[in-house]
Amino acid sequence: MKNIHYKVYYFIIFLSFSLLFVNCSKNDDDNNNQEIPETPETPEPITLNNQVHDFVWSGLNEIYLWQQDVPNLASSKKNNQDDYFTFLNSYNAPEDLFDDMLYQPGIVDKFSFLVNDYIALENSFQGISLSNGLDFRLVRFSGSDNIFGYVRYVANNSDASSKNIKRGDLFLEVNNQQLTINNYRNLLFGDNNTYTLNLAEISNNSVTLTGETVELTKSEFTENPILINKVLEINGSKIGYLMYNSFIANFDNQLNDAITSLKNQGITDLVLDLRYNPGGRVSSAIILSSMITGQFHQQVFSKEIWNNKYQAYFEANTPESLVNRFTNTLLDNTPITSLNLNKVYILTTEASASASELVINGLSPYIDVVQIGTATTGKYTASVTLYDSEDFSKDNVNPNHTYALQPLVLKSANADGITDYNNGLQPDYTITYTTSNGEAQGEDIANLGVLGNENEPFLAKAIELITGTTTKLTKKSKDQLLMPIKHVKNSKDFAPLGNEMYIDGLNLIK
Repeated sequence: MKNIHYKVYYFIIFLSFSLLFVNCSKNDDDNNNQEIPETPETPEPITLNNQVHDFVWSGLNEIYLWQQDVPNLASSKKNNQDDYFTFLNSYNAPEDLFDDMLYQPGIVDKFSFLVNDYIALENSFQGISLSNGLDFRLVRFSGSDNIFGYVRYVANNSDASSKNIKRGDLFLEVNNQQLTINNYRNLLFGDNNTYTLNLAEISNNSVTLTGETVELTKSEFTENPILINKVLEINGSKIGYLMYNSFIANFDNQLNDAITSLKNQGITDLVLDLRYNPGGRVSSAIILSSMITGQFHQQVFSKEIWNNKYQAYFEANTPESLVNRFTNTLLDNTPITSLNLNKVYILTTEASASASELVINGLSPYIDVVQIGTATTGKYTASVTLYDSEDFSKDNVNPNHTYALQPLVLKSANADGITDYNNGLQPDYTITYTTSNGEAQGEDIANLGVLGNENEPFLAKAIELITGTTTKLTKKSKDQLLMPIKHVKNSKDFAPLGNEMYIDGLNLIK
């Protein structure tokens, strides 16, 4: 038994060793006959080249008015992070991405913008800008690249107000260089805070230098939007005239004081001059409209229309948030003075935009709004400032950059549902002047008149309608500029805010 046991034991060992040897030989043969498959490498994840790109896309995806109409702003874009980052990395700069995400830019969306310095933007909301106080328009003759400018007004208490320059003055050169379509941005809106205007005049149907110059210096300046507030007593009528050049909440109290002054002087009619007002804060437009009236407290002034997802949320949860109502207080709850008028005369040009148009459109269902001048810009939308933070507010903002978005987020309709006035609000009475090609609309450069004077053409028309008496218009100069001209830019076009209507902050839907 013992010998058998050992034999079995050795047999098992021998068999095991033989099997091991065979198995190893087989593996060796297999390894010799075929390649061992390589383990596939895990691809490196795509990294984002510029974090601002994610901010730009996310902000527009969240709240942009036409988000649902831009395929590349669909929320599904973020489903795959590598694909999303690859998409963002295909753009060289945040500006390129922003512009490419807009809905029919220049046709439908003419006003959304991106800034790389939100400090300057915030200052503009308060009326603070780097300015010499000169408000002007640049124009050129048809078929020419040469440009000249004319002064529309001089801001009170500005550098320009202390210099020998006034409304109606023309300039042809800056620092002895002829203004052209190619150099005006650098000469007037570049880094040179001090420049010299070479003044000009109209002579023989052309613009020629006078030899006079004016040196102007830009500095941080806060322009009071209330340029003129006065009462004209004509043929038994006490006509209030208010020239208001921007809707800035910081000046709501001064606006209330101006209206109070007009009311205390017993005005019977009001002429509101918005011809150079590019817009501003929606709340200030509501406040001014409530001051003009007063008898419509808490009635619907305007209704808001947002992108599809926000509109659906508001309608289901907070429908009242879509309605702006006439008020009887300022934002700080100070009671406002109201004139309780049933008619107002509003002066407009193509430079009257956004919040200016909101006043006209919002008042129209309630009182007789007599619009005098030319058609307005045609901006019925409002924007909001988005910062690079979790909820797009300035709280915990990304410290690595100062980019901010100012996208259009809503459009306004009045109580009758009127909106989408793409071609502007049309005047009831159009102001015209004569050129070699016939009648032209707007202000005559050779006959601008003095703002607030009863003979200034725009105001004169309002006075005529109020009193039934034709006033004596400003005497035209001997030399007239009969050749048609083309508009280039206004000085306000280069302010950070431009012709914008904006709302306060944003509460994200959850």
